Amino acid sequence: MLGTHGGGEPGHGPEGWASAGGDVEQWAGRATTIRVIGTGAMGRGIAQLAAAGGLTVELADIRTRAVMEAAEYVGAMFDRLAAKGRMTAADAEAAKGRLRPVGEPLTPFQDCDLVVEAVREDMETKRELFRSLEKVCPEHTVLATNTSSLPVTAIAAALEDPSRVAGLHFFNPVPLMKLVEVIPGARTAEWIPDALADLVRRLGHTPVLAPDAPGFLVNHAGRGLVTEALQILSEGVAEPADIDRIARDVLGLKMGPCELLDLTGMDVSHPVMESIWTGFYTEPRFRPSRIGRARLEAGLLGRKTGEGFYKYVDGVKREPAEPGAPATDLRPVWFQEPQHRETLGMLLSEAVVEVEAGDEPSEEAVLLVDAATDMSVASQVGNGLPGERTLGIDGFFGFFDRITLTVQPALDPEAGRAALAALLATGRPVTVVRDAPIAVAPRLLASIINVGCGIAEQRLASPADIDTAVRLGLGYPRGPLEWGDHVGAERVLGVLEQMHDATGDPRYRPSGWLTERVALGLPLTETGTAPSALLS
Repeated sequence: MLGTHGGGEPGHGPEGWASAGGDVEQWAGRATTIRVIGTGAMGRGIAQLAAAGGLTVELADIRTRAVMEAAEYVGAMFDRLAAKGRMTAADAEAAKGRLRPVGEPLTPFQDCDLVVEAVREDMETKRELFRSLEKVCPEHTVLATNTSSLPVTAIAAALEDPSRVAGLHFFNPVPLMKLVEVIPGARTAEWIPDALADLVRRLGHTPVLAPDAPGFLVNHAGRGLVTEALQILSEGVAEPADIDRIARDVLGLKMGPCELLDLTGMDVSHPVMESIWTGFYTEPRFRPSRIGRARLEAGLLGRKTGEGFYKYVDGVKREPAEPGAPATDLRPVWFQEPQHRETLGMLLSEAVVEVEAGDEPSEEAVLLVDAATDMSVASQVGNGLPGERTLGIDGFFGFFDRITLTVQPALDPEAGRAALAALLATGRPVTVVRDAPIAVAPRLLASIINVGCGIAEQRLASPADIDTAVRLGLGYPRGPLEWGDHVGAERVLGVLEQMHDATGDPRYRPSGWLTERVALGLPLTETGTAPSALLS
């Protein structure tokens, strides 16, 4: 069960199926018919999932021809799955038999347990549809919207009985994306979220309870990565390919933030960023970037226009080549941090690069200092290190798949080339970035975790649902809260405090959830004792 959500009135629900104190699983278990209104990509995906899961699916659209085309498309998908051995021929035929094109959205309902609308993302269009549905649907029918951004409460407010409306947000492509956000509005009946969640599980997908707040859960949590990436770009710290390579190789993301923005399209992504920012009354953590607005106005939307942060030829991304080893003589390398001498220094020694072991560097050595969390390289140079041969390295995550090398303005280019050549000799790819208070990877990760902690702090979703939504909906290797526990919440707090102190930017203000749990020694994934525990 998803649990209560604080809205709606007990007692609403299909008579004999679920009521106050009743078992909401009865509705999900006995639901047999769903009407999908809207036969675009999302509607077709929902129809395929539902029919494969044993439900009779009524397909409806204001364009009657589109209904037949959708039925043929979904049927062909079942045939294809059977041909690939992913379902039996008998199951494919049975699933096709459960598809029923009914034509117009308001075609008379004989019996329908759930309506899911997947029409265009426009408030008045959806409200008008639901007003009409309320008048013709059976009393036990739950009305669900697949909106990705519009408030469920505002859609439901158009009805005489808003208690029967909830959000049921699937992700594209629906059969493959296993996450479904269940979104109760302010007046949604209490039994509906759990009933919908049970139905989602019956179809083989994973439900999470999401708040009826800007971005719901997945899009809200996703602001941490993309807004910080755009901030790094706006500071001139790194280029798009640099940020993406670090995100993939160091953080383990499947796709970097810039290529992700190119995939979704800036015409989609930037308005979402602005909507979430304004929806949370200009919360600095969600602040959009001037870069996004400029690219939107310039038509640099990404893959769909052939150019965004990257250029695309025949749909294939053209990515700049990795830096090669410069033609220069190798010089000794000296590490300020002993642990770096034991890790990266060992890799250099194996590559026959001299690593100095003394407490002070020689006159020939290039100096590598920590650029991950302590302070900028420039600040460390200001504390007495020779600026002409001092560079930074990001040791926050180790040096397994990629090394990040940080350059500050006083560096002698020849010393920098010697350091780059030495690091490339280890066989690891090296990304060269400009000096900043904190390295790129810790900044990206700290932003992801801080936004997740902010969601938990506001009790918009449970820690488990936050992590599940991010893993399944965004494809991150870990959810933000469990990721914070993995790398160490205190280290994450240090990154945010360093950025906040260095820049004064409130976007780096640590979440109260993070600071409180660090102070108490609690995991970020643990809710802890609530006042209600004393009153039960």
